[in-house]
Amino acid sequence: MRKKIIAGNWKMNKDLEEGMGLVSEISNMLRDEYQGSAEVVIIPPFLHVNAVSKLIADNPRLKSGAQNCSNHKSGAYTGEISAGMIKSCAATYVIIGHSERRQYFGEHNQWLAQKIDAVLEAGLTPIYCCGETLEERESNTHFAVLEKQISEGLFHLSPEQMMKTVVAYEPVWAIGTGKTASTAQAQEIHAFIRGLIAAKYDASTASEITIQYGGSVKADNAAELFSAPDIDGALVGGAALQSRSFVDIVKAMA
Repeated sequence: MRKKIIAGNWKMNKDLEEGMGLVSEISNMLRDEYQGSAEVVIIPPFLHVNAVSKLIADNPRLKSGAQNCSNHKSGAYTGEISAGMIKSCAATYVIIGHSERRQYFGEHNQWLAQKIDAVLEAGLTPIYCCGETLEERESNTHFAVLEKQISEGLFHLSPEQMMKTVVAYEPVWAIGTGKTASTAQAQEIHAFIRGLIAAKYDASTASEITIQYGGSVKADNAAELFSAPDIDGALVGGAALQSRSFVDIVKAMA
């Protein structure tokens, strides 16, 4: 049975004191309110990863992660953070290819494939993001866009490596806009992605891979989204910055 994962991506929000307060609230609320099986991941800014990892060390339900990493192990790359450095902070997950990294920093599929390799080599789990813009969806090219992102970013991996990778579908037109793909739209894309993986590898491999939804997930739409057969959790943005809304999303996953 594939793992259910709810991850909270804080993006560039929360100073250290604010962040530690938020993590403490989430941890305590989950202990009191959630008996489900989903794994919950806190993904703060780089500066907070070590502190978050230490704070959640006694809560086996919670894991930590990073929002990005370098494709290099070390060297003269000022301002970069390696996967090995992230692992040394006791993190477990790394987001690769978030739409904001693609849009604002020009990260392309071939570069992201190298980052995926770096994350896996360090023994961490990549969360590989893919998704279409509003223009691409309205021009009916979204399936081709997704196939290109998936094939160029991931299909160099062995079946064993692929099964250690999480995929997050994030319709760019639904991130921070208040718009959300309907459950039917989201399920259609999740099934399409799983079909691509099955065609490249096999149905058994595809059936084991966690595919998250990441487009304006909120407490009031999470349960319906999670009811879809191919949606295995969420990559949560804005709603992860408040303990109540984030925990309510987690609680929507049985």
